[in-house]
Amino acid sequence: MLPEIKRPKEHDELLKRLNEEFEIKHKRSIELLSNIKSERERISRLLNRFKSQEPDLIYRFYHQSFKVFIMVPLIEQADKLFRDIAPEGSEINSWYGLIAKGGIGKAFDEQTTNENWLSEVPQILLAFWNAKYFLEQMTVAADELNEAPMTLPSGWAAVLYLYGLR
Repeated sequence: MLPEIKRPKEHDELLKRLNEEFEIKHKRSIELLSNIKSERERISRLLNRFKSQEPDLIYRFYHQSFKVFIMVPLIEQADKLFRDIAPEGSEINSWYGLIAKGGIGKAFDEQTTNENWLSEVPQILLAFWNAKYFLEQMTVAADELNEAPMTLPSGWAAVLYLYGLR
């Protein structure tokens, strides 16, 4: 028989703190899923706008048309939606925030945009695709998850990262 190994008291405190943090995040995950389900229709409508506009807007990028800036209000609407459904006490992921910033409040400038097309406009595309991705994953979660799971499907794990819950 092996002797009992005593853990240091700090170890117990660390485990207790980690468990408390996990419980807080899991409660927020439950709230987030509930918010997503109650806003399912709004999420779906916005996602459909992203999907229906995407082929033309990507063409507009390669055509170097100012119409690619139609993406900007879509990105802004998605960003607002993400913030509206955030569980209390959670913050939007800082990487997402930086990416979204590349597409929020942008406007075509006749003087400079065409000259700087490849340094300015791809940021809008990146923001557009990230917003679309999170909208897609939220609709999947709303349709497929009955509760916030402990073992996470990748899409739901990404949505949790969006809110700092992973």
